[in-house]
Amino acid sequence: MKSVPTKTLEKERRANSRERIPAKNGNGLPAYQRIQNSIRKRIESGQLHPGDAVASERDLAKIHQVSLMTARHALASLEREGVVERRRGIGTFVAAPKIHFNKLMSYTEQMASRSLTAASKVLFAKVIDNEPEAAARLSLPPTSSVIKLERLRHAASEAFALETCYLSATEFPGLLEAPLGRESLFGILERNYKLELGYADEEVDATAADPRIAELLNVPRRDPLLRIRQVIYSTKGQAVMYVLGFYRSDRHNLVIRRFR
Repeated sequence: MKSVPTKTLEKERRANSRERIPAKNGNGLPAYQRIQNSIRKRIESGQLHPGDAVASERDLAKIHQVSLMTARHALASLEREGVVERRRGIGTFVAAPKIHFNKLMSYTEQMASRSLTAASKVLFAKVIDNEPEAAARLSLPPTSSVIKLERLRHAASEAFALETCYLSATEFPGLLEAPLGRESLFGILERNYKLELGYADEEVDATAADPRIAELLNVPRRDPLLRIRQVIYSTKGQAVMYVLGFYRSDRHNLVIRRFR
């Protein structure tokens, strides 16, 4: 039998161990994306819940008949997206759902983008005339009548955020009669008032949960929160809504893209 030179074997070994472009299936979908889709489907269908263990890289490689590097790439990408979290020396687990603020969307739309169903509890909904800061943010006279809508936002039976929205009572007559606890406020404005929302200016800082907010969000007092002050404008540049929101920092990520 003719022996194979040691150098040749070593060269083949290195070539096989080198990370390769993931193989694609008949639909042109890379193998790592097939693995990701499989894990996402199990989460969305309720087979996997936050805190549940996900198959290891080696197990995924065997199940999907791919290289270990491809399975590792799939999990690393899911970790960057916040879908899973890897604990060194323990394993990979389904992460608690997080909402990414990287696009002007209603809270309902944000939740839907993470395969969650949004729910709201209306805590306060009245027309008032003693909110000078909100009026100023909306470019209105200090004593203008504004709609104040405070809602506790839920998803997956868990309180995620406390939002207070202010709108001109003159511009949006009858708004308080809409199903504000069941439907997206953005959707109501667009459908009932033919409003086209365009962009938002936001101020973001960190704050600590006071006793009332801590109780509402079911977090410890002084727990860190994201506080976002947001003025939302129509496509015509008119200030439509001022939103003061307190968001659980363990359930929200602020995603920013910067350009040179």
